Amino acid sequence: MHRPLRSSVTAAPEKAKSPSKRPPLAKTPDKAPIKAPIRAKPSPFAHLTSPPPPLNAKPVDFKVGDKAVHPSHGVGEVTAIEKRDIGGTLGMFYILKILDNGMKVMVPQTAAAQVGLREVMSSVEADSILETLRAREVAVDVQPWSRRFRIYTEMIKSKSPHEVAKVLRDMHRLKFDKDLSFGERRLLDQAKSLLMKELSLAKNVTEAVLEIEVQQIFSA
Repeated sequence: MHRPLRSSVTAAPEKAKSPSKRPPLAKTPDKAPIKAPIRAKPSPFAHLTSPPPPLNAKPVDFKVGDKAVHPSHGVGEVTAIEKRDIGGTLGMFYILKILDNGMKVMVPQTAAAQVGLREVMSSVEADSILETLRAREVAVDVQPWSRRFRIYTEMIKSKSPHEVAKVLRDMHRLKFDKDLSFGERRLLDQAKSLLMKELSLAKNVTEAVLEIEVQQIFSA
């Protein structure tokens, strides 16, 4: 019988596995980095001569034919009170016709006070506004102009006739010193449209008569 042949090839010895390299451990800092304190954003009214008065949130009740002042559009007349379906919700709305341009504006009856809809100011309040126009101070004197424009715009939106009067005063006085830029003219026009009609109604004079009085104030 033939014996099985033995192989003369010997298996190569296995190479020893090299230990896997581990990434070096990150050094922990001795002290945590100090974060810069977060500064509160300054109020846009920080440079005003006086902050705007708090809004009067008492309920307002207008009838058809009444005059009402919208903070963004000026004096309007309540032409109707109608039920409207807005987004699937029924509600009663004041329908205003803005006297300055004939625009039609709808204001929810239940949110009229929050919107800022109010009655025309009294004659005494109008006199206070005229005193604001006579004041020799400047409401905003910060630099640069872009920042001043932002603050004046917030004053226009403040729903306060006194703040709007300060914009009207400052832009009128600026007009005597130089030609107004586009932004300055827009501020002047906005302030006039929001204030002059209401002042004339409160003082029971025409806008032309009131315009003469205002021009005399600024030229004094």
